[in-house]
Amino acid sequence: MSKHSFLLLTLTSTALGTVAINAHAQATPSADRWQAGVVLDGASTSRGLELGARDKGLGLGHSDLLVRGAFNEHFSGEAILGFHTEDKKLEKHIENAWVQTRALPYGLQVRAGRFASQIGYLNELHPHTDDFTERPLLYRGFLGGHWYDDGLRVNWTAPTPFYLRFGAETFTGKKLVPEATADSKSRVTTLNMKIGNDISKSSSWQWGLSHVNNRREAEVELHDPAAEGHSHGHAASFSDKNMWISDLVWKWAPDGNNRNQQLRLNWEYAQVSGINRYADSSMRHRASSLGAVWKFNPAWEVGVRTDWLRVNKPENHEGEIEFGKGRLKENAIMVAYKPTHMQTLRLQLTHQRATGANDEGEAVFANPARRSIQLQYVIGFGAHGAHSY
Repeated sequence: MSKHSFLLLTLTSTALGTVAINAHAQATPSADRWQAGVVLDGASTSRGLELGARDKGLGLGHSDLLVRGAFNEHFSGEAILGFHTEDKKLEKHIENAWVQTRALPYGLQVRAGRFASQIGYLNELHPHTDDFTERPLLYRGFLGGHWYDDGLRVNWTAPTPFYLRFGAETFTGKKLVPEATADSKSRVTTLNMKIGNDISKSSSWQWGLSHVNNRREAEVELHDPAAEGHSHGHAASFSDKNMWISDLVWKWAPDGNNRNQQLRLNWEYAQVSGINRYADSSMRHRASSLGAVWKFNPAWEVGVRTDWLRVNKPENHEGEIEFGKGRLKENAIMVAYKPTHMQTLRLQLTHQRATGANDEGEAVFANPARRSIQLQYVIGFGAHGAHSY
């Protein structure tokens, strides 16, 4: 059986299973039901973006099969099989497989297994729910787009009249930095905070601050000029020992009703230090993203986003480690049509510009897409992830 036939059979079976599970659970409270769902994210891309997750031509983006529900009054769980195409081949991976507490006292919650870190604003969200076809450069460069890993999380939500949450996570780090030096430790820890409140009946805000401590130092691969080209990966391209991320979101809708109109603004900034043992202590990676989306009609949205990424890229020239300073800038504009809650048709134009070179005069970003047009279609069936702020 071919991979495409296998995928079609899997999706058909899941869709039928979704109907059966949801029908069986009609008499069960919604919080306790076991549910299944599938999301397909397909796109046609005129040219792959530097650090992007989509190849040129037709392909699958972040798609998944989901099962979730409650084991009992104390624990719930979720499992997600993710899949996408890369170099025209179908790739599959276990994205989520976790168990979480439901009834701990004092606002505490514990999760264990494989899950996405809650650092930043977007990382914990599934990429197919994003407002743009590709994640910001900050995520693609520092987190591989969508960083999930094996670990443990503890959250505490404060009993305040506004939203205030503190979280701590520990991971193996093998999904963030797969190829590490022999003396590296398999440990990445995070600390994060979220605070938010309503400004008025029509608007609200949320601010987050996250810190990542990474004990896995990436191996510096031997430089091969012949291998330069479009970089497509799912691990951090520019890893570090310490990273700070600040994210700020503001939303406005008339009288708080976002059914017909809504304005969403999102800004994120990250700074990375401790690049590796060869780097000067003053070297930093930095990235920023600013986006705005205007829902002007129940089914229509337009959005713009501008990103930049500044890095010091280490390269191994036959045992001698050299650093090249590079900057990548990206601007995107999109229009989206959403006829139903589970469907999105999006057209996006993206422009990239890169500067910077190493000591050999070779460009740090060798193949930026001057212009790329992407037509994306996302459709879901059955259960889907919970909505966040």
